[in-house]
Amino acid sequence: MSTSSPTPHPLGTLATQVANEPGIDAIAGQRDAVLAVPEVARATVLAALINNTTRRPIVIATPTGTMAQSIAEDLAAFLGSDAIEFFPSWETLPFERVSPAVLTMGSRMRTMWRMRQGKIAPSVIVAGTRALLQKLAPGSTTLEPIHIAVGSTLNIDALCEQLVHCGYRRETIVEHRGEFARRGAIVDIFPSTDDEPIRVDMWGDDVERLTHFTVADQRSTDEITSVEIFPARELLYVDGVQDRARELIAAEPWGREQWERLSEGQIFDGMESWLPWLTESDDLLTDHLGDDALVIMVEPRRMGERARDLLAEEDDLAKALATSWARDENVSFPRLHVEAERIFSTSNRTPTISLIPTAESVDGPAVPASGWGPIVHDPASFVRRINEMLSEKWSIVVTAETPESIPRLVDMMRGHGIDFTATNDAKKIATPGAWVIFAPQSRGASLPNSRVAIICEADLSGRRRTRSSRHTQARSSGTVFEDLQPGGYVVHAHHGVGKYEGMVKRSIGGVERDYLLIAYKGGDKLYVPTEQIGVIRQYVGGEAPTLHRMGGSDFARAKSRVRSAVREVAQELVLLYQRRVSAVGHAFPPDTPWQSEMENAFPFIETPDQLDAIAAIKTDMESEVPMDRLLCGDVGFGKTEVAVRATFKAIQDGKQVAVLVPTTLLATQHGNTFSERFAGYPIKVEVLSRFLTNAEAKKVINGLKSGEIDCVIGTHRLLQDSIQFKNLGLLIVDEEQRFGVQHKEAMKRMKTNVDVLSMSATPIPRTLEMSLVGIRDLSLLQTPPADRQPILTFVGEQSEQVAIEAIRRELLREGQVFWVHNRVQSIEERAAEIREWVPEARVAVAHGQMDEATLEQIVLDFWEGNFDVLVCTTIIESGIDMPTVNTLVVERADLLGLGQMHQLRGRVGRSGHRAYAYLFHPRDKVLSHEAYERLRTIGESTDLGSGFKIAMRDLEIRGAGNLLGESQSGHIAAVGYDLYCQLVTEAVSEMKGESVAENAEIKVDITMDAHLPDDYVPSQDLRLEAYRRLATVRTSEELTDIETEWRDRFGPLPEPAQALISVGALRVECLRLGITEIVTNANTIRISPIKLRASQTMTLRRLASVAVYKEEPGFISLPVPRGANPAVTVIALLQGLFDSSDD
Repeated sequence: MSTSSPTPHPLGTLATQVANEPGIDAIAGQRDAVLAVPEVARATVLAALINNTTRRPIVIATPTGTMAQSIAEDLAAFLGSDAIEFFPSWETLPFERVSPAVLTMGSRMRTMWRMRQGKIAPSVIVAGTRALLQKLAPGSTTLEPIHIAVGSTLNIDALCEQLVHCGYRRETIVEHRGEFARRGAIVDIFPSTDDEPIRVDMWGDDVERLTHFTVADQRSTDEITSVEIFPARELLYVDGVQDRARELIAAEPWGREQWERLSEGQIFDGMESWLPWLTESDDLLTDHLGDDALVIMVEPRRMGERARDLLAEEDDLAKALATSWARDENVSFPRLHVEAERIFSTSNRTPTISLIPTAESVDGPAVPASGWGPIVHDPASFVRRINEMLSEKWSIVVTAETPESIPRLVDMMRGHGIDFTATNDAKKIATPGAWVIFAPQSRGASLPNSRVAIICEADLSGRRRTRSSRHTQARSSGTVFEDLQPGGYVVHAHHGVGKYEGMVKRSIGGVERDYLLIAYKGGDKLYVPTEQIGVIRQYVGGEAPTLHRMGGSDFARAKSRVRSAVREVAQELVLLYQRRVSAVGHAFPPDTPWQSEMENAFPFIETPDQLDAIAAIKTDMESEVPMDRLLCGDVGFGKTEVAVRATFKAIQDGKQVAVLVPTTLLATQHGNTFSERFAGYPIKVEVLSRFLTNAEAKKVINGLKSGEIDCVIGTHRLLQDSIQFKNLGLLIVDEEQRFGVQHKEAMKRMKTNVDVLSMSATPIPRTLEMSLVGIRDLSLLQTPPADRQPILTFVGEQSEQVAIEAIRRELLREGQVFWVHNRVQSIEERAAEIREWVPEARVAVAHGQMDEATLEQIVLDFWEGNFDVLVCTTIIESGIDMPTVNTLVVERADLLGLGQMHQLRGRVGRSGHRAYAYLFHPRDKVLSHEAYERLRTIGESTDLGSGFKIAMRDLEIRGAGNLLGESQSGHIAAVGYDLYCQLVTEAVSEMKGESVAENAEIKVDITMDAHLPDDYVPSQDLRLEAYRRLATVRTSEELTDIETEWRDRFGPLPEPAQALISVGALRVECLRLGITEIVTNANTIRISPIKLRASQTMTLRRLASVAVYKEEPGFISLPVPRGANPAVTVIALLQGLFDSSDD
């Protein structure tokens, strides 16, 4: 196989071959044609129809947006991705005060622009019914993107104004689509339709450099020559919009607040929902196609039904909202979608081809085709069918999902006795033979008339996959000053707990610098120079701690009290740790080729955190010490995939793996996931839960004992004494917070020499504490998967109106609802009420007291979309993954723990759609302080990845609890969580007999303007972060890295920043030589402690004749000439005295 790059449309030649189908010939030249095509061959036949006509553009209309996206992805392999535009609909609902995703709005604007571009216009536009019926926003048919190219002239202020006009939000740091930031002559922009942000570097009015950069570290990556930036909003203030908003203030007084904001030209979240009121024309995408266009309707009957449902739902919503908006419900609302006739009426319509699944009459034009049965279960008949095809000179093509899986597919086919050839030559695959090519497809089919067969990877493995090629953006993980705002608390290493009052600039002795201002008890103020930022930590450990007095005696007393209390904790920890370290585990060998192939089949792009966690786990497994790692990642952030890879690695070495989960439903779901990921490998996965009959369970237990089963997934039943493993190598505990003390004890017996991986989004305080003090290893997943949006969380009194609105909205989006009602006695009554409130909703009930078979059936039916609302107890809390559920309603949220609420909320919003969580507490009931705190925290922590933060808050609300009992929480409040952990770690090291290295504090006090000017690094947060990084520098390489980063992110360094870097270089020298103090007095600098040999004293005289060296107490006094840079002078002297070999 040649190594040249894959062709842009590898299956193009097959489409040409299929174009000669009799059914396709039969409809040639007809203005309104109907063609019957089975679903499996849809993409292939569409590609053939497109190749057969010179009409452009071709609009492919489908019943749903999901189908449209799938067809667009499949067609890319036939036509090339540049030829296709997917035109999405808003994922929000009409009148919903939330904006659609920036990517959705940007893609719609880009499609409308590309349609006017002649040569680079797309050949094909794929859209769902909802997208086609939605009115276009004012200006979307005329708006031009912002074009930036290297070497072009650009006014930077005008660019920023233009970005704001296009709906971009100005931020200090760019992390999400639709944001931009300006720092001097550098502008960072995250274009609405791109996967990576870009950096524009100006020189005067010329664009000097254009690069992509990564969100994680904000550093530039590859250079680009030009970029088109599309709007980040669809409702833009083009001519006439503000005037119409002004007219509405009088005409529709109920919406006065919104109309005023719109008439003033404000940009706010949810402004798009008012579009129907602000647009004068009912323009649709199909009105702008031109005379040469063609429309292909996929399943027009379903499209018509979908359109009618959509308009009926919109009417219902309008009526429901009229009452809550105090508006006359008999006066019709302006609509977001137009009447279906606009697309379906036959007069003045563009030529149309309708694709239907089965022919309406015996002799109707059709393309016969059939799919592939489940090959996995019956390879013999599949092999027979392939051999027959080959003897009849068919072209048979296996389409691989990833380039890496090609060799495995070739081997797999050869294993069945069929010789397939890997190729990336598009011409070759149209000739008779058996080929494997990289061209992702969702379905395979065989077309007997054309003698073409396509087998997709999903046909071979028996699993349908969701494909996602979006790049994931990493958020830089939490720094030491996660949310440090003025007014927050900090702990100073000497003075103790104080209140942070912000960063201030002070001029002392004519030298300007940044200081951190901290207030102490009695009104004392402490100014901490930024280079000593390392002595400060953020305080975590309670609501409002008592401030200490400045001077340190208060703090020293508190510290010594905690130190003695910590000793007993340390003793317990040391025992645990030693037991673990002295146990000899199994060292797994390095990865096999199978491992990397299985990993490459993962349909999504791994987040950077996932890759780090996987690497750390593999390193642990390859060492002899038994692994004990806690993987802390938010709900839906990809913990299961990490577990799958660890499992595969263990099984490769002949070991068994046990996966322990808290609920039967989760066991079933994991069973499916693991089996899917291991399909095609000789691995046996079984589930052991209450859903098995006694005979089945017995079979699984025997299989574990004999070693026939490689991986078992089960509930606490796995912990029973009767269960024996032949060769257990890895124990994975999912949702660790759900297991009680007895279960943990049983696990301990099971796992003395076994590697253990625990996973949780919200670990119990005790578990978290063990990880933070280093008894267990901790991996954090803090990066949201691509396209995942924060969940809108509503915390408030129970309201029937709000609940009905929530359910109706979700049904309109083709989604489902979880309704959590935690009392089994009254759950049926609640379900009946919901059926009355929303008669069109199909409601099911699920709770833990049902018998297993019924429960499983209901959940499966719900998963398959046969119900819209599932009224259930907190049974759904544990790890069930249902991507179509995007609304959650929880009654009596005041009775739930923080972790529980976060887990429940994580069950929604898993498919890239905006999700809603309604957490209700009863009306007129006074909440306890703890319940109030919990609800407040969950309402505030809506960021993706807030699970770890919530666990930390839980530590504060509940007190960390001791590893032994409750007595420690007071100590944590006294010194803050960070310092508490440090003291425990020190005590542990002391008991292990390790020396505790004192961190030498270096004092560098020299008279020079060394700081980051406000106009260079504008935001205080960024300056704080930059100072923190500079304070931790230990080598000259790290320092150069920081300087490069500043130059890249903020532009050329001004003098004060350059001086800051030279002070950093001086600190690096001090670390190298053990110097702890460099102080200026007038124009003389004193360097101590320092010991010189006789030869070095001679060198000192030669280098600086005016310098004085005192052997006792060991310092050098160095006069600095006026105008010289003191830091550079001292560095030159030290490097002259001690070359690098003297370290």
